[in-house]
Amino acid sequence: MTAPELSAAQGVRRHRGIITVTVMVASVLQMIDATIANVALPRMQGSLSATQDQIAWVLTSYIVAAAIMTPLTGWLADRFGRKPVFLFSIVGFTVASALCGMALSLDQVVLFRLLQGTCGAALVPLSQATLLDIYPSSQHGRAMSIWGLGTVVGPMVGPLLGGWLTDNYSWRWVFYINAPVGVLAVLGIMAYMPDTRHERKPFDFFGFATLSLFVGMLQLLLDRGPSKDWFNATEIKLEAVVSLLGLYLFIVHTLTAERSFIRFSLFKDRNYLSGNCLIFLIGLVMMSTMSLLAPFLQVLLHYSVLQAGFLISPRSLGSVAGMLLVGQLVSRVDTRLIVGTGLCLTAVSLWMMLGFSLQMNMQPLIWSGLFQGVGMGIAWVPIIAMTFATLAPGMRNEATALLGLVRNLGTSVGISVMQGLLIHNMQVAHASLSAHLTPYTHGMPSLAGAAGARFAATLNAQVTVQAAMIAYIDDFKFMLVLTFAAILLLFMVRNPGRAATADAQVMVE
Repeated sequence: MTAPELSAAQGVRRHRGIITVTVMVASVLQMIDATIANVALPRMQGSLSATQDQIAWVLTSYIVAAAIMTPLTGWLADRFGRKPVFLFSIVGFTVASALCGMALSLDQVVLFRLLQGTCGAALVPLSQATLLDIYPSSQHGRAMSIWGLGTVVGPMVGPLLGGWLTDNYSWRWVFYINAPVGVLAVLGIMAYMPDTRHERKPFDFFGFATLSLFVGMLQLLLDRGPSKDWFNATEIKLEAVVSLLGLYLFIVHTLTAERSFIRFSLFKDRNYLSGNCLIFLIGLVMMSTMSLLAPFLQVLLHYSVLQAGFLISPRSLGSVAGMLLVGQLVSRVDTRLIVGTGLCLTAVSLWMMLGFSLQMNMQPLIWSGLFQGVGMGIAWVPIIAMTFATLAPGMRNEATALLGLVRNLGTSVGISVMQGLLIHNMQVAHASLSAHLTPYTHGMPSLAGAAGARFAATLNAQVTVQAAMIAYIDDFKFMLVLTFAAILLLFMVRNPGRAATADAQVMVE
């Protein structure tokens, strides 16, 4: 090791805590912003005189821009260095946030949200890669537990903070709040964050363009599908065709090009490939459950927004507890056993959710949420550590960006598929239940006259509620099957052991 490299390594070791806090602040900022604007949409709609369909672009523009730019993060970090890219991303994200708050029209908000998503896409994968580099492999479990807290705390805090700011100040403060935090993150990055080596890598424009086409159209399809009645709409059919075309062209190009945008050698690593599959399934189950529970609690069980938030909170608290607990165990226990334990706890929670009913009290909700939170928290950290355990350190920039894309796709696909299944199963259950109600059913009064019409409307409302309950149970069953599939994937994973990669060891010794 040369004198400058030794000095840099010593600086990283001395300022490791500050670097960790700095990159996590930036990461949490991006995760919060992915959900903080949701609760402010009604106020924004009135202030900007937008329709329901138009205001949805405030969310869609951010999601699509972040999805397209996430896989580009690896190439940018390798080409220009991780520190400059991180610095540019947080500065751009902060400026775009301020511009969103100052916007005077819907077009301006959507434009600045596009900029915000474009700049913010790099923050989460680069923060993950930075933590993997500044900590030795024996402490990767602890590092990933810290990183995992951001992925849990961000979405949990976002809606609460957004609601409080909107009610007490204005929807504009949902964006202004990012400015002071972003400035602190910029100062920390400039002062303490180490840079990485720059590589003169050629840019595969065709590969990036086809991947962006696939990801962008898929995100549009998933985001707008529920409001457009899916494939009954011409827009959704067109987005599906273009997305599949982009995927086909990307796969063919990747397999035949000499230097493709995504290195195919990444997927030759069995742990990395298995980890991506696991992250996709866990992102699908974890976020789908969250998206289903909020309307379930408020619409079917008639809890208030505050009560629903209270009942969902054990899941987030359980995740935090699980991550803090397992961070100390990853380097001592076979990670496959830890992940299996977490997935089994998740399966138990989903099995408990199969017993949900319209007459239950709060206890099943709290306990199932706590079990699922702890299970997901326990599984998440070792999966990340296991995914990168056998991968060369020089591939981390690209690998973390691709993993972030897979995680986001899992979340988007999961939410859309579960919502679609919910609506379909509700219609099937409603038709099945209604078929058993005839004028000859025992206890059925005559439906003639005004009184009969009122009774028919009341009866239909009750059938609808019962059908919705059945549809939710069917979704929980499907997620239970997916969790078992994730458990079976563990047999593909190689035990990474405790061996450290050479570069990571040199960094800290």
